[in-house]
Amino acid sequence: MGLIKSYQRSVIERVKENKATFIIFTILRILIVVIMIRSIFIGNYEGVFTCILTLLLLLIPSFLKGALRISIPPLFESIIYLFIFSANILGELAHFYAHIPIWDTMLHTLNGFLFAAVGYSTVDLLNRSSKKIKLSPLYLTLVAFCVSMTIGVLWEFFECGMDLFFGTDMQKDFIVDTIRSTKLDPTNNQNVIVVKDIVNTTITTRSGEVTVIDGGYLDIGILDTMKDLFVNFIGAIVFCIFGFIYEKVGRKNKTAAMVVEGLKIRPASEEGIRQTEDNKQAAIDESKQKKNNKKEKKK
Repeated sequence: MGLIKSYQRSVIERVKENKATFIIFTILRILIVVIMIRSIFIGNYEGVFTCILTLLLLLIPSFLKGALRISIPPLFESIIYLFIFSANILGELAHFYAHIPIWDTMLHTLNGFLFAAVGYSTVDLLNRSSKKIKLSPLYLTLVAFCVSMTIGVLWEFFECGMDLFFGTDMQKDFIVDTIRSTKLDPTNNQNVIVVKDIVNTTITTRSGEVTVIDGGYLDIGILDTMKDLFVNFIGAIVFCIFGFIYEKVGRKNKTAAMVVEGLKIRPASEEGIRQTEDNKQAAIDESKQKKNNKKEKKK
């Protein structure tokens, strides 16, 4: 219990470092709790689980600050909170993915941008702590790009795994009116057979059930995956351009400086580390005191 209280205190202390971030964090938590209560009343237990998961995800920035002893800029931290809320609550529970077709695309683009910032910050921390090696701006931004794309690919692996093994549909489908396939070649010579102007597709199951897909042929997740990776690529490239300019000219380019410094993760200050340790020790002492008081009452 002492460690839990310590963590709760550290969360509050870190979030209060910036009023705007604290307000966003508080409002989102209140909204999620309200939505969770509503989900309980209407019997939507999947929604309850999503809300609990989201509340836990909102604690990740504070956990990383303490565990890794880093400082996350208020702008970056606020964007993370809003991103988690937009993906889980608005996207899943409010069905923004279905009602707003570009919602998923926007989040994947932002994902590419943010993880490029994470990759840049990580390599920059290592670069600045080393006295023997000085990495070039091109190398820094290249690694940032690779980190972002790797995270994007791993996420697509996750989506595919969820669809295959848990029956979800995270890889959204597209209806296309043209297909090109060597599988349709009767000679097995790998000739590309093109089927154009598809009006509908009829699917017949072994039990005799027939499903008609109007408008064309159902593409199962391939185009969605490639679209997600492409917009992740765009997001990563955009940040890397800002990062490269910032490394070259520093604060001379105000736009690049504003973007990079607003998202740049830094080592935590000694004061912040000391405050975390003090909170942890205070919580442990408080827990011990309560246990001692209980023992005295029993006697």
